[in-house]
Amino acid sequence: MLLIAAPGQGAQAPGFLREWLELPGFAERLGSWSELAGCDLIRCGTTAGADEIRDTAIAQPLLVAAAIAVTAELLGGAGQPIMPADTAPADTAPADTALADTAAAAGVEAAAGHSVGELAAGAIAGALPPEDAMRLVRVRGQAMARAAAAEATGMTAVLGGDEQVVLASIEAHGLTPANVNGAGQIVAAGTMDQLAAFAADPPPGARLRPLSVAGAFHTRHMEPAVQALREAAATVAARTPVLALLSNRDGSVVRGGPDWLERIVTQVSAPVRWDRCQQTMASLGVTTLIELPPAGTLTGLARRALPGVRTLGLKSPGDLEQARALLAAGQDSHTGSHPPDWRLLVAPLAGTFRGTMAGPGTAVGTGTELGHVEIRGGDHMVSPAFPATIIEWLVEDGDPVSAGQPLVRLQPDGTE
Repeated sequence: MLLIAAPGQGAQAPGFLREWLELPGFAERLGSWSELAGCDLIRCGTTAGADEIRDTAIAQPLLVAAAIAVTAELLGGAGQPIMPADTAPADTAPADTALADTAAAAGVEAAAGHSVGELAAGAIAGALPPEDAMRLVRVRGQAMARAAAAEATGMTAVLGGDEQVVLASIEAHGLTPANVNGAGQIVAAGTMDQLAAFAADPPPGARLRPLSVAGAFHTRHMEPAVQALREAAATVAARTPVLALLSNRDGSVVRGGPDWLERIVTQVSAPVRWDRCQQTMASLGVTTLIELPPAGTLTGLARRALPGVRTLGLKSPGDLEQARALLAAGQDSHTGSHPPDWRLLVAPLAGTFRGTMAGPGTAVGTGTELGHVEIRGGDHMVSPAFPATIIEWLVEDGDPVSAGQPLVRLQPDGTE
């Protein structure tokens, strides 16, 4: 399975789109979205300085536009033309799924985005057209910028250390684990005073790295932005994704457009669980992950959390040939073959497993609770992202488990 991933705010760098704009038609595509974005996307992606593109109201539209435009370039250049809405013949797919249908035809099976990257992933997966994604990200960026300006807040990456000890330390300092990224990386967010106290008393074995962001995103400090985005979301119609679309809320595969849109709204003030997205990638059988520009962050996390998965970051147009080769390889691997006979469901984090222990041969649906992993302060449900039949349990009720440990072997429906 090949998945396309869109990075979040903080990944942008001055001039990261300069080489892309040299490709025929790329500037026109990007420029057509500038009015919707509320900023000059071409200038911001080429000559604007670091301080300007750090502005949330600019960074977010810039990242979403870049991800969608590069996806269109990747697919169009691979011989899969993306038809503009006003030129598509009547017997073709509706304009709002044209990009997703092209992606599926080219071998892309899933999409995911980190934070604001979820809007790009939604457009790529067919949950809404690119133009609506740009309208929503403009409101999102501006509303979050206003919320960030109300109080001095920030974010600090916590690298390493015991996960439970780190989370307890974050909570003790009144902070929020705004991003739980897996692979030993958690981002703490809150007021600058809270972050300073945290820096003076770090968790044992962990390294702290302050992030160059404008506020405490994905925390209660962003609650004023939720209503603004909700009002904007009421003006668009989301539809069932064509591709498997992962959610930052809990890593699950979202099946309905309205559900996805509601998640996009509430995610503004809720933590990003990229660790769970990666666990879902493993359970789905993702074999290849291509990260859109400005790439690097998500492929780095995947290399540590998803060993054996091929990763490629699209940093420049020079990477397109390799990306297209991965698409072609994925298509070839499906020719004359059948889906995997079984998949593993793994523990979302370390703790004690408590399961239903339904017997082999039991049919389970998407989202069926098979058990949960208990940790201090709560538990985390274990459920498949696809309908399947239980083959065998690999743990017993009450067993201690580590993050990523296989729990049960399942046979997905349709692979009998």
